[in-house]
Amino acid sequence: MVKTRAVGKRLFVLDTNVLMHDPSALFRFHEHDIFLPMIVLEELDNNKRGPSEVARNARQSSRFMEELLSNRTEQGIEAGFELPTPNNASFKSGRLFFQTQVLMHDLPSSFPGSKPDNNILETVLALQDQHPDVTVILVSKDINLRIKAAALGIPAEDYQNDQVLEDLSLLYSGQLELSPEFWDQHSKELASWKEEGRTYYRISGPDIATWYPNQLVHDGTANGFEGIVRRLENDTAVVELCINYRNAHHAVWGINARNREQNFALNMLMDPAIDFVSLLGNAGTGKTLLTLAAGLAQVLDDRRYQEIIMTRATVPMGDDIGFLPGTEEEKMVPWMGALMDNLEVLSTADGGEWGRAATNDLLRHRIKIHSLNFMRGRTFLNKYVIIDEAQNLTSKQMKSLITRAGPGTKIVCMGNVAQIDTPYLTETTSGLTFVVDRFKDWPHSGHITLRSGERSRLADHASEIL
Repeated sequence: MVKTRAVGKRLFVLDTNVLMHDPSALFRFHEHDIFLPMIVLEELDNNKRGPSEVARNARQSSRFMEELLSNRTEQGIEAGFELPTPNNASFKSGRLFFQTQVLMHDLPSSFPGSKPDNNILETVLALQDQHPDVTVILVSKDINLRIKAAALGIPAEDYQNDQVLEDLSLLYSGQLELSPEFWDQHSKELASWKEEGRTYYRISGPDIATWYPNQLVHDGTANGFEGIVRRLENDTAVVELCINYRNAHHAVWGINARNREQNFALNMLMDPAIDFVSLLGNAGTGKTLLTLAAGLAQVLDDRRYQEIIMTRATVPMGDDIGFLPGTEEEKMVPWMGALMDNLEVLSTADGGEWGRAATNDLLRHRIKIHSLNFMRGRTFLNKYVIIDEAQNLTSKQMKSLITRAGPGTKIVCMGNVAQIDTPYLTETTSGLTFVVDRFKDWPHSGHITLRSGERSRLADHASEIL
């Protein structure tokens, strides 16, 4: 049974994995105090070596703690260290305490040995005895440690500051189906006009306040109204009628949209005013094919971008195949099977031997394959950048990649959050989920979740039943 104490200021005991996951966790607990057991410092020291993300985070955590120690007062380390309060915060940050004495507490015989996890549990129990008027809570990313804590009656929580959303169902989908009564309710203040061959509508009403820039609004019927929100001002929106890429006259590099979401995706991918596009969807929904077709059309036909740059996280689905010989691009080729498969489709769609020869030439000269490991410090000018399998990237990695964009560059992130292969990310902490949520209010970005599989009836059936 969990021990309950007075509600109010809490004392959070952090596990090592919290700091190795997010070094800034020290500053994420608002007015509450933080306690770091000595075993946590030992584990940070043991994991600080190497170029991995975990090692970098361990070193950064140590730097943060050293900076706090440099500001200590004459009261001594036992009094703790005041954590910085964010600007314009309505609270005063708590204090950081280090373990300065041995804290012992007898554990049940079912917790054998001197494992670091058991050491942390002993520390929490001892703190509960020392501070009966304070709620002492263990924070850990380790599920098994939280289960052991629950067995001992210790309040334990996951570190949730890195979670973009509580539930993936709350993630912005990029589209909105209008109610059947929408046009009747908004017809009085409706205005329409044509400009440079495009049709626009100005719509006013209370529902507009919940819309987002570059959102797809539709009436839910086949071949019905499909518009993209161009401008939002209070309760007024300007909506542009989408180009119908289902029509053979509007084919993009020989490819036509097969459903509403694909049609909207091509509208965003072909729009030079949208600098950042994110595509979410299960396998077979056409993410890579649509993105490549739009890229080839704008690089070769429109000359809008100089070349296509494609990269992805090199996280294997099964066991790693080991060392790969060759240059950077040669090492990346086994990871780019999706690129090769879709280029075959595009060359066939463009027709004949000329199309296949042109595609091979494009692969050599206009499509560059780069590894994430060498992106730091680069700037891409007038490039069409594709980040594939983005669900396997952390929010920090996504920030590092997107900030590579220079003038005239468009970035497309795509992936399937149901197929995360890295063990340290979940659907709600993935970098792809992070950018979808953070970019939804920016007028130069767009997002759509592709729902209908168009690969084959076998793939569609497998996605549903397996």
